Parts: sequence; C-alpha cells; structure tokens
Amino acid sequence: MAMPRDVGIIDLMLGIPSPNQPASYDFMRPLFRDEESLRQFDFPVEYMFKDVPRTGHQDDYIKYTLDQMDAHGIERAMIGVSEEDETSKRALKMHRDRFIPSSHADPNRGMEGVRRIVREYEEFGIVAVGAFPCGCVPQVPINDKAFYPIYAKCVELDIPIFCCAGVPGPRIPMYPQKVEHVDEVCWFFPELKFVFRHGCEPWTDLAVKLMLKWPNLYYSTSAFAPKYYPQAIIDYANTRGADKILYAGYFPMGLSLERIFRDMPKVPFADEVWPKFLRENAIRLLKLDE
Repeated sequence: MAMPRDVGIIDLMLGIPSPNQPASYDFMRPLFRDEESLRQFDFPVEYMFKDVPRTGHQDDYIKYTLDQMDAHGIERAMIGVSEEDETSKRALKMHRDRFIPSSHADPNRGMEGVRRIVREYEEFGIVAVGAFPCGCVPQVPINDKAFYPIYAKCVELDIPIFCCAGVPGPRIPMYPQKVEHVDEVCWFFPELKFVFRHGCEPWTDLAVKLMLKWPNLYYSTSAFAPKYYPQAIIDYANTRGADKILYAGYFPMGLSLERIFRDMPKVPFADEVWPKFLRENAIRLLKLDE
C-alpha cells in the first residue's frame, strides 16, 4: 500500500502564483456579508486553511511553479487559462508538455459563456471546463437550466466538467452545490463526464452512491490535504471505484505541495489504486495520450 515515487503525477488543480493572489477572489465579494470575509480575510477560507502557501516575490512565477512541481514528482498539471490571463497563456505556450489547459464556465453569461468555451477550445486546446456554482454571481445551482448549454457544449466537445460540490468554504450559501443536484444532470446528460471537486462534504456517502449509479461521474480530491480525504472515498477507491478517483491538489490557493505530499504516503490506498489515482485515470479521462 506504499505510494509509488516514480509514476509522473498529474495534478488536476494547480495554479500559477502571482503577486496579486488575494485579488483573484474579488469575483465573489458581492456574495459576502460577514465582516471577516469583507474586511479581514485575504483568502475567503482562511478560517479553514491555517498554512496558506506564501510564495513571496518571484522573478519568474512560471519557473517557480515548475520547480515546485519537479520537487514533488508532478509531471503535468491542469491550470485555468483565459483570453485575459497573460501568465497562463505564456505558460501554455512555453511549456505545453507540463501544463494542461482548462476553461471556466460562467452560466450567467448565457450563450456568450458558451462561445467563450468554444474560443478557448479552439485557441488553447482546453481539455476540461471548471465550474463553481456557489461562486457564481448570482449563484447558479448545479442542476439549474442556466448550466445546461454548458453541459451540452462539453458533451459536444467531448471534454469533462470539473464542478465544486458540497458545502463551500467561503461564507456563502451552500444550496447550489448540494450533491443531490448532480443526479438530475447525469440523468439528462448521460454522455457528460462530470467530475466532483472540493470534497462533496457532508454528502460523500451520497457522492459514492451516485458514482456507482452513473458511469461518467468521477471525484477529484481538490482542496483537501490527504490527511483529510473522506473515508468513504478511500474505501470506494479500494473497492469498486479505482477508476473513478483522481488526484487534484490546491496549490497555491490553500495548500502547499509540501503539505500535500508529506501527508500523501499515509493514505491507505491499495497498491493497484495508486497509479490510477495519481496518473492513469487523468490520462484516460482527459485523453492525454491522444
């Protein structure tokens, strides 16, 4: 049950740090009501993450990120790219062999949001779309019809959507990310590859039940230190779910890679689960070998 050290890890949630990191959360400020979120927190879930990475000033943030990846055996990492983000575009142009591009879905933008996904698919070759239902302004539940054009486009492009589910860390309402909403989406879009992000707590048992039910439903471990991976997810990976659980970190948003990989060897995955979890499932889902 030992974690292998030479598999070439694929991290399905990693960001390139920037000197303006706190400003990257401004998009959800209209949803905040409590004083700490509005006035005191640089990071909306500071109350949960006590050791948020402090990257400091770097002359080259892309090189710094690659050095961090190399130090922890990460061969490739999925990053968000956009038409406005010059850093991610440069990283992708210079290191396409290391960075995997994904887009971000905004259901409140209607068809313009769909067209944006298409443009980023054509320009950057995105292989996935990310979504944060509770962070939309206004919020949009996972099963809301505003998301349906995005789901349909993901099916058409044959790319998965990685979607936050469970109680969100920021102090905003949780309803949009109730795990039960995913059942309707998987029923209506049986071809859609849907990947849970951010834990699904406190509904991890339900998440497992739904993954047993729906062939194209997956779970990634983003935003959780391995020490806190839900037991239901570990048990599922070690039994019927070895092909459904994928590694995703949370650097630099809330966890350092040092923290993640200090904890990781203690996770009681079966020997045959480790290469699937750390690499093989991502290659298959994102078609990285094509």
